[in-house]
Amino acid sequence: MRRRLIVPAVMMGSLALMAVHAFAQAKEVTNGRVGCPQCVNDGSTISLLLQRADRLYALFKTREALEELQKVLQLDGQNAEALSKISRVYIAFGDAIPESTPDWKEKRVQQYQVAEQYARKAVTAGPGVTWGHFYVAASLGEIAMLSSIPKQIDLSREIQTEVEKAIALDPNNGFAYHLYGVWHRKLAEIGKMSRTVASILWSTIPEGSVEKSQEYLNKAVALNPTVIVHRLELAKTYIALGKWQLARRSLKIAEELPTQFSDDPLNKKEAAKILQEINGR
Repeated sequence: MRRRLIVPAVMMGSLALMAVHAFAQAKEVTNGRVGCPQCVNDGSTISLLLQRADRLYALFKTREALEELQKVLQLDGQNAEALSKISRVYIAFGDAIPESTPDWKEKRVQQYQVAEQYARKAVTAGPGVTWGHFYVAASLGEIAMLSSIPKQIDLSREIQTEVEKAIALDPNNGFAYHLYGVWHRKLAEIGKMSRTVASILWSTIPEGSVEKSQEYLNKAVALNPTVIVHRLELAKTYIALGKWQLARRSLKIAEELPTQFSDDPLNKKEAAKILQEINGR
């Protein structure tokens, strides 16, 4: 196992994807908003602003969505929904910084740190709401991806804790199950030798399970069957388990599903590439 696999902070590429996918679809309805099905759209200024932010974000007008969310905070600085969705926006800002940009890692981390701050404020404002905890995990995961190995190890347990809280608060949060499924697979990939060395040098690394990865990713698929990246990551877990037929089936479904999100073309391309690589297995 290569040394870089010591990194236990879930290799949070999928966290970035989920941070973008979560809340991504928006329709103007009387009851419920994106990520807040129990909310009532009562025609109040805050309700209208939140609906408008959802519509703008669904159209990939991220900065315009942020402006509407900031207006909400001017009226209610403890609005957990707005705080969570601002966290999501800053993760998207970080993801959008090209690697060709000078000091791109530092610039991405700056955006992810802002996302973390808003996510923690969301947890304080609404500790019983799933999305604040989800975005704490998402933002920490993005920071970990660009940090030193000791920092990644230090963050891994809090990422796990926050994902588990998100799931406990909403057992139907498919994006949290996705995140946890990828977390388990990546930790399981850490070899015994690497795990022992890392534990001596830094701290105990949480245990991961490929079987748990399969369980959680299947749950994500069951809850969100049309999300392409769920199928893609599930296929990777099937490959890790040597379940080639199931992997091929999941990849083929990923290729056939309609595009919903901005990164779906990349997910489809990756699915096609992996499917070709495992052909005949």
